Amino acid sequence: MNQFNFPPQHQPPPGREFEMQPRPIYDDPEYRAGGKLTGKTAIITGGDSGIGRAVAVAFAKEGADVMVVYLLANKDASETKAAVESYGRRCETVRADLRQEPEAYRVVNEAMGLFGHIDVLVNNIAVQVPQNSLTDISAEQLEDTFRTNVFSYFYMTKAALPHLKPGASIINTTSVTAYKGSEALLDYSSSKGAVVSLTRSLSMSLVKNGIRVNAVAPGPVWTPLIVSSFSPEKVAEFGKNVPMQRAAQPAELAPAYVFLACADSSYMSGQVLHLNGGVIVDS
Repeated sequence: MNQFNFPPQHQPPPGREFEMQPRPIYDDPEYRAGGKLTGKTAIITGGDSGIGRAVAVAFAKEGADVMVVYLLANKDASETKAAVESYGRRCETVRADLRQEPEAYRVVNEAMGLFGHIDVLVNNIAVQVPQNSLTDISAEQLEDTFRTNVFSYFYMTKAALPHLKPGASIINTTSVTAYKGSEALLDYSSSKGAVVSLTRSLSMSLVKNGIRVNAVAPGPVWTPLIVSSFSPEKVAEFGKNVPMQRAAQPAELAPAYVFLACADSSYMSGQVLHLNGGVIVDS
């Protein structure tokens, strides 16, 4: 099966990577690591699957130990742990509901207890629920979207900040929808716009601490979020509306996170990298 053609399928939220057909590609065998994160420790929220899993594996290849934070997908998290450990790095998995601020502090305290330091924070969790109209978005959906996609980023950063030293990196996952909008994802697009503003403002706030803050804005990527959000018919057409006429595999995005996490991007903060299949946006 072609890795960019997807048969019709649907899963209940939040989706399971191990049940997707075809399975997302999270590890690029052609990737050549250079030890760019040797001795570093990273926390990756939503690291059990999708982009987060690919980032965890790429970080491990570059020498980092990883804490993967997830909500429900135990089997996916176990697969990510095994993938990271296959490259000789340590991986701890923590189940937490980061919509609640105390959970963020619990995660960070556990990371400090296990690793003794935090060098990279990747805020990556997200939820999306398509609706045909603004009037179909309930107050409960709106709040859950922002608690997941925005509040958790605030909470995790706030909890980790006292432990971040000069040279640390914070990387937020936003979306192409923050720039071009989405008729069916009004609340999701709005939340991702908030992540862009958070990234820019936080970079200004933390520059005096020697901490860099950047973001990645993916376009369509083959992850469990897709099969749990859209109808089987939409899944079968997923990614075909961008100039490259295909969705990305998670492994194609991971090097951007490596770049933002390591010293290669030492003169970059407050910026967004656009990996979106050729969509032109005003950044």
